Amino acid sequence: MNLGGMHMIISILVVGIIGLLIGILLSLASIKFEVKVDENEEKIRAVLPGNNCGACGYPGCDGLACAIAKKEAPINQCPVGGEEVAKKIGEIMHLEVENHVHLVAYVKCKGTCDQIQTQYQYDGIHDCLSAAIVPGSGDKKCRFSCIGYGSCVKACAFDAIHIIDGIAQVDQDKCKSCQKCMDVCPQHLIEMVPYEANSHVRCNSHDKGAIVNKNCKAGCLGCMLCTKVCPTQAITVDDFLAHIDYTKCIHCGKCKEKCPRKIIE
Repeated sequence: MNLGGMHMIISILVVGIIGLLIGILLSLASIKFEVKVDENEEKIRAVLPGNNCGACGYPGCDGLACAIAKKEAPINQCPVGGEEVAKKIGEIMHLEVENHVHLVAYVKCKGTCDQIQTQYQYDGIHDCLSAAIVPGSGDKKCRFSCIGYGSCVKACAFDAIHIIDGIAQVDQDKCKSCQKCMDVCPQHLIEMVPYEANSHVRCNSHDKGAIVNKNCKAGCLGCMLCTKVCPTQAITVDDFLAHIDYTKCIHCGKCKEKCPRKIIE
């Protein structure tokens, strides 16, 4: 065998040995640095809705699945999946679902176009966040009212909220309690209420009755007549605005009947 052939064989052997060593090192590294995935975490991730909306307080469904598997979060933490998903996760984790109240978004404003006064013509970007920067927070005289340009509509991934007659309104059967609309509203007039509740104060104004009377025909006057007829003290007036304690409300409807503005519904 000539010298050139010997060099060729040696080169092949060296490359082969190096390749073998690299393969062994990679195998050892994969064993040492292997990230073990919890089987429960994978199963939980499979039953989560996959919206990655962040309403649960974690960075997407993967984050929530990991937290539940580690028992760092309750099995009913996903508001979008609701009770159905909570039950499936409970079966995976061998835990019972705790009773929880089904919450949905509610817009606390009844100032439709025929009820509320306007202060000027707004010609800016039709977006609540943009209009809120303008003096007076939009063209409506009530500084607490729904601006009505649909930032909440854009934020909702479930087609559960729409602008009707200048006011945002929620389809509670479509609402998944993700709270995106509530977070984006610059007026802070969207709140989460029990789905089963049938008494709500549809106003967010904290102005005195005289000012409300000038600005909106459907605003709360803070007259306290509703508080006087409630048999369970479930309704109170704080800072000129009526508020219902849903844990005390028995749905008798007396506050609704007594309200002179008919903003309790």
